[in-house]
Amino acid sequence: MEDIDRQIVGLLAEDGRMSFTDLARETGLSVSAVHQRVRRLQKRGVIRGYAAVLDHEAVGLPLTAFISIKPIDPAAPDDAPEKLAHLQEIEACHSVAGEESYILKVRVASPFALEELLQQIRAAANVSTRTTVVLSTPYEGRPPRL
Repeated sequence: MEDIDRQIVGLLAEDGRMSFTDLARETGLSVSAVHQRVRRLQKRGVIRGYAAVLDHEAVGLPLTAFISIKPIDPAAPDDAPEKLAHLQEIEACHSVAGEESYILKVRVASPFALEELLQQIRAAANVSTRTTVVLSTPYEGRPPRL
């Protein structure tokens, strides 16, 4: 990736709503050149989308937890992500090395909702779980340093 593309990606990672005019000013390119580069980055899959950053407490999902899962039957197919994809409370599913197979990041409304979600996860994927509840998040979603 060219340095100018890295600069554009870095700027958009910090502010996904930055206008082409502002990107052009920051990079020293013309607006049309920035527009072409952003389109090319999107087509190549470098920029996969844009999203709103939510205040999860304000939308009624103040409790964040990480749930480590591993299959009860190690010989069973490794299909937990597919079996859990319908659960909207799961924000992220990471395949990991170590004792567990996956770590799920979840957001729910209450401890009771977390308990219900754990039951759904265990039943849907036939896994055992280990849960860590987040007390606070000093920072999250920091843009990469390119």
